[in-house]
Amino acid sequence: MPKSTTLSTAILALILAAAWSVGDPPGHAQNQDDDQDQRPPLVQPGAPGDATREIDAAAATDLSGIEATAPDIAFMQGMIGHHAQALEMTELLYERTEWQGMRLLAERIDVSQADEIGMMQGWLEARDQDVPQGNEHHQHEGMLMPGMLTPDQMAELAAAGGTEFDKLFLEYMIMHHQGAVIMVEELFASAGAGQESVIFSFASDVVADQTMEITRMRRMRGSLESR
Repeated sequence: MPKSTTLSTAILALILAAAWSVGDPPGHAQNQDDDQDQRPPLVQPGAPGDATREIDAAAATDLSGIEATAPDIAFMQGMIGHHAQALEMTELLYERTEWQGMRLLAERIDVSQADEIGMMQGWLEARDQDVPQGNEHHQHEGMLMPGMLTPDQMAELAAAGGTEFDKLFLEYMIMHHQGAVIMVEELFASAGAGQESVIFSFASDVVADQTMEITRMRRMRGSLESR
């Protein structure tokens, strides 16, 4: 091979090497586009019963900084009293029922709702908000939240016993749980509410857990009525 050809080949190789060192290799941009296409989509969960929707990275960043709204705070404060009344109802149950299935139901309600009251109180305290202790609903009987029993209904439940108590407890606790689901629906219907991460997770769990318990209690009530 002539010397001039060898020299030209060497120079060409140096030029190509320099180009690769300062720029992207051929097809690199296309590979980046392909990688973007292959990444899983970012989704924002919908409210209970609603579909999720795809969002871009910028929207996901915005969502990560969402703060609690006034309806979020009111929801947590109200749900503490709502849960507290459910615990008052289960306290009556242990003294009046003779059905082990009812006792197991009460234990599940006790554990889950007592834990949730503690979580809600901690959430409010961390945000320097008023923290209900749970008995405030007795002082505002004219402003009961959805599903909550009136003083007369609580007295009726306290006066019942045996199978009659079981039937009445199930009727009222189903109503109570349905009220909690309504509270969540009202929360998500408020503009901008229910999006803060803890609020969204808790409210969604309330719907899932209490809907499942409503189904269980309806079966139990049907069993009592068939006796």
